[in-house]
Amino acid sequence: MSVSLPPRGRGTASNPHNRFAPQRIIASDDGWFQEVPPSRATEVRVEMAKSIISRNQSPDLPFDRSLNPYRGCEHGCIYCYARPSHAYWDLSPGIDFETKLIAKRNAPALLEQQLSKPGYVCAPIALGSNTDPYQPIEREHQLTRRCLEVLLRYGHPLTIVTKGALILRDLDLLTQLAERRLVSVYISLTTLDDELKRILEPRAAAPSARLRTIRVLRENRIPVGVLCSPMIPMINDMELESLLEAAKQAGAQSANYMLLRLPREVAPLFEEWLQAHHPQRAEHVLSLIRQNRGGELYDSRFGQRFRGQGVFAELLAQRFQLALKRLGLSRREGFGLDCSQFAPPGGQLSLL
Repeated sequence: MSVSLPPRGRGTASNPHNRFAPQRIIASDDGWFQEVPPSRATEVRVEMAKSIISRNQSPDLPFDRSLNPYRGCEHGCIYCYARPSHAYWDLSPGIDFETKLIAKRNAPALLEQQLSKPGYVCAPIALGSNTDPYQPIEREHQLTRRCLEVLLRYGHPLTIVTKGALILRDLDLLTQLAERRLVSVYISLTTLDDELKRILEPRAAAPSARLRTIRVLRENRIPVGVLCSPMIPMINDMELESLLEAAKQAGAQSANYMLLRLPREVAPLFEEWLQAHHPQRAEHVLSLIRQNRGGELYDSRFGQRFRGQGVFAELLAQRFQLALKRLGLSRREGFGLDCSQFAPPGGQLSLL
């Protein structure tokens, strides 16, 4: 099986068909030669969004609202469950997802507008539930920072999930939010192996940088946990205990994990990745995934999609629980964030 190598610094070489497009273009390999493709530049398109707070009613998520300043993610994680969402913008979930990004220019102003509506009821907002709010383009666009400024001004609680060390740039705001019990942070830690990180999450921060991020956040009294996600059979699941131990030593207070999810176009992209980087174990990995998902590569049912089922999934859950107990880590979500301080600037405070 001939598999194309990804461009330098990217997660995939493929651009699978956009399932909403009426036409399809198929590239054909004539077999003459294979070379490492050149790097591919990141393109950023600016968008004026119509809304910024997304709602969900999922019973297996600890939040009912989220905020994502960007569409697509430059980190290029091959396993990213958000890849299929790029098809809604007439783009491919493949390399388009990591190179053709959309910045919601009016995100901070729109957030302020939505929080100021008379009927708005405060509850923690999840920042980065779909794409990473601290991916590299945040350095220039600063939409995440400006959203933090709005949330601080309104006294609104939030949670952050990121694998970007750029979050340390905003220590000044995060410290103020933490002092008022308005923020908690989860650092996504997938592997301690730099080489695996390079091919699995090409433009994300190195493992050592993420551990340093946990350490610095705790030194500044910001509540921080670790998210070991995704756990991939025969790729990084053997690191689970080591990941939790390293995070605990760095200062993490809580932990959680998720099993690999392969919705829609993510499944064939991940299969290509396996053939390119781990061809000898590819079928074994896919077999274990199917054992966790009732014979399929993905099971979208609530209660199953994050943990899976079967012997492997049960053993992983047991290992996680034993490690939590041994290390003294908790699984609490949100660290007791305070919603009582929410007060739109200029609004009239209740007398009750």
